[in-house]
Amino acid sequence: MSLMGLNSFQKILKVMTDSHCFDRVMRGVEILSVSPSKMVCELRVGEEHANRGGTLHGGYTATLIDVISTLAIMNSERGSPGVSVDMNITYMNAGKLGKDILITAEVLKQGRTLAFATVDITDKATGRLIAQGRHTKHLGSS
Repeated sequence: MSLMGLNSFQKILKVMTDSHCFDRVMRGVEILSVSPSKMVCELRVGEEHANRGGTLHGGYTATLIDVISTLAIMNSERGSPGVSVDMNITYMNAGKLGKDILITAEVLKQGRTLAFATVDITDKATGRLIAQGRHTKHLGSS
């Protein structure tokens, strides 16, 4: 199995954002770094990411956790995106409009059929934790 580099994931993200389906909501996400089982991305919170209160929308937060953790899982031992079986999110602070956030996903464990990832979303300037998610994916049997 070969792990993919930053350029490969930037191409994957471009295909997603150029689509006419839901994946286009990932526009604006920039991949900063990729390493085995880990990915760090950045996003400036814009109006299209905000709720009526002017802060990062909870549903968009869930999407970031889902997509970025999936990309990290794709760059691990199995290299498979898998299928979500469980995801939970703890919202701790508001992501403010116009602020840059970091989305850091890391694969905690990968077994024969399941992968477990965690994602921290933080305010880039302050390091303050905005949300934390855990994502479990079924990878299929090998």
